[in-house]
Amino acid sequence: MIKFASRINKRTNYKPTIYIIFGFLFKFYRDDHEPIHIHEVKEGHEDKYNILPEVQQVYNHGFKSNELKMIESIIEENVEVIAERWKNYFGK
Repeated sequence: MIKFASRINKRTNYKPTIYIIFGFLFKFYRDDHEPIHIHEVKEGHEDKYNILPEVQQVYNHGFKSNELKMIESIIEENVEVIAERWKNYFGK
């Protein structure tokens, strides 16, 4: 089950969470930069994927290969949502 963040507010000092699924937090950092990408965090592990022009892993800190397959699949299914949230948040 995907829980979408209902509202993204640039004025707060938090990392905007785009959605949460199976305990993975899919989020941006306030000072993120292009290319459009998303960070995934769970239990002290983190990775990052660029989403355009194609989904591509940038780094992985601690996730196992089966977790990475699930994360990548979730991202691929939600590229349009992630890109839209990025553009709304960063105004780009």
